Amino acid sequence: MKKPQEELAIDGGPKAFAGRTGVPQPKIGVAEFLSVAERFGFKPAVLSRLRRTLSDADLLGQGPNLARYATAFPPATKSDAFEALARKKFGVKYALAVNSGTSALHAAFVAAGVGPGTEVICPALGFAATAMAVVVAGGVPVFCDVDESLGIDPAKIAACITPRTVAVAPTHHWGNVADMAGVMKVARRHKLKVIEDCAQGPGAKYAGAYVGGIGDIGCFSISAYKIIGGGEGGLVVTNNERLFDRIRQMAEAGGLWRPDRFGPPRYKGELFAGCNYRLSELEAAVDLIQLRKLDQICNRFRKVSRRVRRQLHTYAEINPQTVVDTRGYLGYMLRFFPATCALSAKLTAALRAEGVPAHTRGRKHRPDWHLYRDMFPVVLKGGHTPEGSVFKDPRYLKRGGKVEYRGACPVAEDLYSREVTVWLDQWLSDTDADALGLAIDKVLGAYCTRDPNAKPWG
Repeated sequence: MKKPQEELAIDGGPKAFAGRTGVPQPKIGVAEFLSVAERFGFKPAVLSRLRRTLSDADLLGQGPNLARYATAFPPATKSDAFEALARKKFGVKYALAVNSGTSALHAAFVAAGVGPGTEVICPALGFAATAMAVVVAGGVPVFCDVDESLGIDPAKIAACITPRTVAVAPTHHWGNVADMAGVMKVARRHKLKVIEDCAQGPGAKYAGAYVGGIGDIGCFSISAYKIIGGGEGGLVVTNNERLFDRIRQMAEAGGLWRPDRFGPPRYKGELFAGCNYRLSELEAAVDLIQLRKLDQICNRFRKVSRRVRRQLHTYAEINPQTVVDTRGYLGYMLRFFPATCALSAKLTAALRAEGVPAHTRGRKHRPDWHLYRDMFPVVLKGGHTPEGSVFKDPRYLKRGGKVEYRGACPVAEDLYSREVTVWLDQWLSDTDADALGLAIDKVLGAYCTRDPNAKPWG
């Protein structure tokens, strides 16, 4: 027999489901926390104490949310704090945390208008990620030669500019900074955007200003393999609100950044198909602390580098790397260019024998994706499909696009083959740094001619 229908709750009747009785368990709990602790390298005895101390019962509801999504952690996330510190640190209006330096570059190039039929001028030395991000954005990289700073040579940028050029991407790498006054002068004259690649130079300064905030957009890699970072992370900074909107649309196309997430475009060019490059809260929590340590880290490197250089005489056969800004550079590498590759090899062998961590390559060195000619994903002009090459895109060809890479940057090829690199450690004591400098000078003095008029060490 059919039961009489009960009155609906909305009309005053009883609720059909008054609430659950099952006890929720956290989605992410103690086991995940301990997995992170294991990755931190705690010893087994410490991990055992942590296991005895913690339990999932200490957590509420579903446990932590390690993603930066909407209002997961009101009123602020670790990513919010990381970005706020970045704005203050680098003196910019806008900052966005992303999941890698490559993501930062991709979002920046898209924001700057890089796409089919366009070109971006990149330095001939620097990791391939810069040029690859141009290709992924739909543009074509044009490599510009370098000078003895190993940074892009401002005097050679103009010759690389075509009607297709929309941006130039100076790289601050290996502890040095690019000649930003020269870069900005050429870029502004030709109405080009300047995208600073600061992957290897967070904390470096040019004329008193932190790199990244000098051009139109600055891109950082906050990575375990860089100056600061715990895993993989990145950062994009700018002072231009419209550029920042486009950066966010590329890096967070889910629309969480918009005042009205699903609303129509507020202006032409605001919305387009993008990706998800959000930084996780776990990474942001680490990177926030890392960014707070940045100045101390950089200052330790600078101190060590200056003490090492102080011990070095000048030699006729040695050209030290040009230091563009002697106060602002990081100095975590000492680089110099012996007159010949043969001399470089002799010096490197002798330096290693003295206990100095030195390296050189020679003319016939293995391919290295820090040198333009070896960046095979770019210079072979392929695509992710046979028809997907930006170099063969009709929109590029129609605008007269054609680029040749072989032999385009002879200075970069020459310097990269001759250079001798000595890695420096921020934790060297004053005594260590002095001893390291004296060891280097000992070897140089044995093979080279002391010359007080030779190029100084900076």
